Order: sequence, then C-alpha cells, then structure tokens
Amino acid sequence: MAVRRDPLDRPLKVLLPLWVVVSVLIVLFPVYLVFMVSVAPGSAMFGERPSLFITEPTLRFWETVIERGDLWGPLVKSLVVASFTTLAAIVIAAPAAYVISRMPPATRYTVVVGLLITRMFPEFATGVSVATHFAGLGLVDTYAGLVLAHLIGSLPFIAWILVGTFETIPRDLEEAAQIDGASRFGTLMKVVFPLAAAGIAVASLFVWLYSWNEFLYARLLTTNENTLPLQVFQSIDRGSKQQMATVAAVLTLPILMVVYFVQKHLKPGALAGAVKG
Repeated sequence: MAVRRDPLDRPLKVLLPLWVVVSVLIVLFPVYLVFMVSVAPGSAMFGERPSLFITEPTLRFWETVIERGDLWGPLVKSLVVASFTTLAAIVIAAPAAYVISRMPPATRYTVVVGLLITRMFPEFATGVSVATHFAGLGLVDTYAGLVLAHLIGSLPFIAWILVGTFETIPRDLEEAAQIDGASRFGTLMKVVFPLAAAGIAVASLFVWLYSWNEFLYARLLTTNENTLPLQVFQSIDRGSKQQMATVAAVLTLPILMVVYFVQKHLKPGALAGAVKG
C-alpha cells in the first residue's frame, strides 16, 4: 500500500533551510555591523556612498581604544563577576533543581511556577530595593555585591532549566548505581550530573551571558570601577562612532569565545541509549 505524502512536505523541506539561513543572517548582521564599523574608514561608512563591505580596513580605532587604557579594568571586572556568578549559580541551583525534579508532580509543578513568578517582577523594582539593602551592608563597589545581585536574577531561571534537564534522566540509572554500592552523593556526581552535562552547559551559558551583559545592578552598585557594559554606555558620549563600535566589539568578543567553547557540550540526544532493556 502506497504511503500518502502530505502535499506540504516538499515546500517545507525547501522553506525550512531558507528560514534557518535568513534567521541566522538577521541575528548575525548587527554583530557584523559592529565589527565592520570598528575597522572601517570614516568615508566608507558615513560618506555619500556607504558600503557594507570594507575594502581598506584600518585598525587605528582599535589602537586608540587600547592605548586609552580604560577598558582593561572593566573587562577584568566583568569577566570575574560573570565567572563567579555562573559557578555559584551552578553549585546552588543544580542540587536544588535535582531535588525539585524528584518531587511528586503536583509539588514540582507548584515549585516551578513559583520560580517563574519570581521572574515576572520588573527588575528595576527589585533592583532599587536590593541596591539600598546592599549599600547598608557595605556591598557597593564590591565583586561580592555584584555576584549576589546577579544571582537574584539568574538562580530562578537556571533552576527552571535544570529541573527539566533532570526530569529526563531515568531513575532506573540511579537505582542501578545504588544497587552497585554507590552512595547518594556518588550517584549524583558519577551518574546524574554527567548525564545532565548538556543541560548544565546551556544553563551556565545563559547565566554567564546574563551576568556579562547586566547593566542595572552595575549602575546601582558601582561608583568607582565600571563593568564593561557600563563602560560601553559611558563611552557613547565620547569619541567617534568608530571608537564606540570598537568598545562594543570588545564587549562582544568574549561572548563569541565563551559560546565557541561551550557549544561542544550543546549536543542533542545526550541521554540516547542511556537505558537499554
């Protein structure tokens, strides 16, 4: 008996790759534009006939920004804060998300909804209150203050992601490990967390990007040394358009590097074949 094909199959096979390509181009175009402006002579981009392709690139704007020397402190501060925020978020949220994922369905649903509700409040409304309390605790202009502030926004989101990750791990694997003599902690470290590596990598990436790009708490809790996003904001009123694009490119480069190194963990089907028979 011949299999009847859906008449939409062939158009979808053509349109889906085209849609993916167009979507990728739309996402990458602003990044390309930033880097292009940072190496473009003024006449190439802002002359009578602007071009999207640079035939005579120049690095003088990069040299000017680097020689100015006001980016290294903010760059280091943003890297340290984003890295420690990500590490602390994983250490706190991963065990908590595992526990939530093993709760009865009704309880688990209530907890997950509660996590999502905490992200529905405008960040500015909570940010002012947090900054006021942190000022009383002496956490203004400190790395610890920014890390704790960033955890407020990232912990509910990363826990929500990881609950879904741990739910996909069969409990049979944990029971088999415990039958073989593994302790509860050993089962988590040797069985559960390795299988959840893809989800943990995704959650870590989101937290790192959130912390790296975060502006509100950096503005409220910083009076001396800026983070890099705050430095980019303050540089808007200084220098030429090319110099501003160069500073924005410096902000973007670490993001591209982190995504490149993390993407090897972002593999679908990480649990395929984990349980057989």
